[in-house]
Amino acid sequence: MLTFCGEKRKNQLIVSICDNNILFLRIFNFHLKKNHFLEGKGNRKLPSREEFMPHLAYDSVIFGFNGKQLKILILEYHNTGFFALPGGFVKRNENLDEAVQRGLTERTGLKEIYLEQFHTFGDTLRAAPDVMRTILAANGFEVADDHWLLSRFISVAYYALINYDEVSPRPDELSDSINWYALDELPPLMMDHRRIVEKALETLRGNLDRKLIGMNLLPVKFTMKTLQQVYEAILGEKLRRTTFQRKMLGMDILERHEKWFTGGAHKAPYLYSFKAG
Repeated sequence: MLTFCGEKRKNQLIVSICDNNILFLRIFNFHLKKNHFLEGKGNRKLPSREEFMPHLAYDSVIFGFNGKQLKILILEYHNTGFFALPGGFVKRNENLDEAVQRGLTERTGLKEIYLEQFHTFGDTLRAAPDVMRTILAANGFEVADDHWLLSRFISVAYYALINYDEVSPRPDELSDSINWYALDELPPLMMDHRRIVEKALETLRGNLDRKLIGMNLLPVKFTMKTLQQVYEAILGEKLRRTTFQRKMLGMDILERHEKWFTGGAHKAPYLYSFKAG
């Protein structure tokens, strides 16, 4: 009996030592990651007033189509719970369109992107120093009350249309993630970004027939069914197939190509592309 109790205590001691070692390793790994994060932040500098235009920013509503749904790229700022549209500032030596293209390339990896400037947002409520201060503090930056990043910004809004399958979204330096969200599954967005999304969608719907040509939303060749799915995703409603096909062919914007054979028993549909020019 005494031997049994001794073995029990011995086993408990071994378990205790193992648990303590595991706890130590977890704490050590946490501090290692934290120090690495802080070191990374320490190597970076905030955008300077000398390099960028004060009080001027842009926000981008990046639409992508995955074959079924129209989705939008939304980023989440590090350790804040703030969700926002991808945006940025304009350098003093670059055009506004160039600044937006630069930001989109950094977030998507794409260089040839369909862009449309659709509205300027300049309400006094856009002054949100507490929000910006929280984002900066979460990334290891402390700024004075008169820092230019805490000022009110006029935002020029663009929407972009891209092929969902060609993109590997990349977060910026202040963000933890950037992901695709369906229109009816958007998280709560900071400041007036929800209003920006609604205005972009309203503009896109109003110009859909004219704007589809040259978009990056579809592959070069597509079926009439896929084109209809894009319309339905953007408009948020189902369309009658025969009416839609008659309308699209009557606009004289499509060029018909070979049939698309998939090996199935169904009748092969024709492939189409937008006419050049």
